[in-house]
Amino acid sequence: MQISTPATAANPTPPPAAGSKAAVRDWWNRESCGEELAVGDEELSQLRAQEKARYELEPYIFDHAKFTEAAGRDVLEIGVGMGADHLQWARAKPKSLNGVDLTPRAIEITNRRFQLEGYQSKLQVADAEKLPFTDASFDTVYSWGVVHHSPDTQKAYGEIRRVLRPGGTARVMIYQDRSLTGYMLWARYALMQGRLTRSLKDVCSEQLQGPGEKTYTPAETRAMFAAAGFSKCDIAVQVCHGDLLNGPVGARHRGVGLTIARNIWPRWFITRFMKNHGLYLVITARA
Repeated sequence: MQISTPATAANPTPPPAAGSKAAVRDWWNRESCGEELAVGDEELSQLRAQEKARYELEPYIFDHAKFTEAAGRDVLEIGVGMGADHLQWARAKPKSLNGVDLTPRAIEITNRRFQLEGYQSKLQVADAEKLPFTDASFDTVYSWGVVHHSPDTQKAYGEIRRVLRPGGTARVMIYQDRSLTGYMLWARYALMQGRLTRSLKDVCSEQLQGPGEKTYTPAETRAMFAAAGFSKCDIAVQVCHGDLLNGPVGARHRGVGLTIARNIWPRWFITRFMKNHGLYLVITARA
């Protein structure tokens, strides 16, 4: 997609420290996640192409998000990105719908998507670690692949719990380090470089996606949700398109090895026998 961006200053300020909130914001403000899927001749067709491709790659989002349960409820999405999931929430006819993102670019794209599709949402740039809402404002808080980018993910969980009503539900996806994706990255950036003492967390933080990426185990995740005050936390592991080398994954790790792996990757074996080694930890937590 062609989204306007501010001109670069003649004397730019030094880049923010890797892993800082400013670095995370700047990274995703250059291009929202999924923009490479937005192909077509005009704006609406690009957005619909991105939506179609997203759910072809990640059809399990519907099972985990349970968009249809939003009817008559107050819903918040943290990290709207390009707004495809946010549009699903709007179609479910919630009582109210709010969306936040750390980047102006994501808010601009999602606002435009909603204008073109004829839906409304209260969208604003905001920080997951300091949500601009009063306590107990929402029945459902949803965040797919976002809060593990936050420098203080524990604080983000605390904010999710704060804005949920008693009995409300948080539906969150974060990344797991003990995954096929993590193993592939470790093989390339630790094993093949003779750096055998590097941990999966360290390699994933540097090579998985954006700056300051964090990955967790299910046990670590349960402990964090408990510390945030949630009464219940159910976690499912999801093998994703990254683990299966499907779609445009691996674009920043081009090479002959990746090309060969795509052609011989045992996807049937992975989906059947390695279900606990997916990249996605999908969490349903009760306030």
